[in-house]
Amino acid sequence: MKAGPSQEEIRRQNLSTLLRHVHLGGPASRAVLADRMGLNRSTIMALVTELTTAGLVREELPRETGRAGRPSLVVRPESVNRYVFAFDVGVDYLAAARIGLGGAFLDHRETVAPRIGLHPGETAATLAGFAAEMRDTAPPGAVCVGAGAAVRGMIRHPDGLVRSAFNIGWTQEGFAEDLTRRLGLGLPVLLDNESNLGALAEHRRGAGIGCQDLVYLHGDIGIGGGVISGGRLLRGHSGYGGEVGHMLVNPRGGRPCSCGSRGCLEAEAGQNALLEAARRPVGAATGRAGIRAVVDAADRGDVTARTALHTVGDWLAVGIVNLINLYNPALIIFGGTLPEIYLGTAAHIRSRVNTHALPASREVARFRVCRLGDRTLLTGAAELAFTHLLTDPLAHALPAPGGS
Repeated sequence: MKAGPSQEEIRRQNLSTLLRHVHLGGPASRAVLADRMGLNRSTIMALVTELTTAGLVREELPRETGRAGRPSLVVRPESVNRYVFAFDVGVDYLAAARIGLGGAFLDHRETVAPRIGLHPGETAATLAGFAAEMRDTAPPGAVCVGAGAAVRGMIRHPDGLVRSAFNIGWTQEGFAEDLTRRLGLGLPVLLDNESNLGALAEHRRGAGIGCQDLVYLHGDIGIGGGVISGGRLLRGHSGYGGEVGHMLVNPRGGRPCSCGSRGCLEAEAGQNALLEAARRPVGAATGRAGIRAVVDAADRGDVTARTALHTVGDWLAVGIVNLINLYNPALIIFGGTLPEIYLGTAAHIRSRVNTHALPASREVARFRVCRLGDRTLLTGAAELAFTHLLTDPLAHALPAPGGS
């Protein structure tokens, strides 16, 4: 028979659980934590003491009590002194943030890339420069406990090799290793694709809080998908699961796709498909601004824009029907440039879903736009970066400044 967990293993698991509660749920009293975890208050006190000594949480009086008598102390994450670096490698922009334990955005840098598809070395150098600037602005004693990055492409799990990133022109790139070396933190950079991290972010901190089965769709030039099943990110055998942008939806006469195929979902419903169908002039706005311009024109009665939006929305609906039938999600969340397209075609998408999706699956499926907006991917990268710390807090933490 397999031996049960030791007291030390139970203790470490409880430390992890308590820190997760404070990190994701925000400040809470010992009594609330005891109730959530099903532990007695003396055990909670011992756990809080250990995490305080490690510099991960602190206790303080609540800011407002509204009650007579002595208020209970509140356990808060050490957001200022314990942080991660989060990076977002977009098709035509780069972004970085310093994000504290508990999800607090402490600092941010962003630049528009001078051309689509920067060389990986240039990208790593730029992001490492941002990190150095933000590290210099951190208060004395603040410690970086991790780093994570979102990249548009197929990312091998768990080593983070960029197998292919069609829209930025990368193939077989050890980007995570290069960025790790340039940062010089003594910590590995964890890498995943943007849709997986968007799903993780919205599941933990956005529109998908409390939902254990969801699909997150992210749009820019391409379309990606992240799947949360049973509360866990569904990556597939090597990390390439969720490549919904390359789902075949139009095999006959479909538009060419960056992957080399034709008729993929992102080729038929992505940014370029909409802008070309709407006959946007060369040099016109792209990205969210370009999508919004087409939607606004359609709202004003522009027939070409309306037709383009209807066509793209119809292909997007075909993809959504397939996702509903495949994964039976309770929630589908639209991020990146897709919220504008969804809001402009919501009635048509729902009509196609009602017509073609399996009744048992479609009746539970709800649609939402992402709640975290432009911060979704950086938030997801930060959650990835906190993975090791949250799994085993004392193995990856340093003592609090001035602590024993």
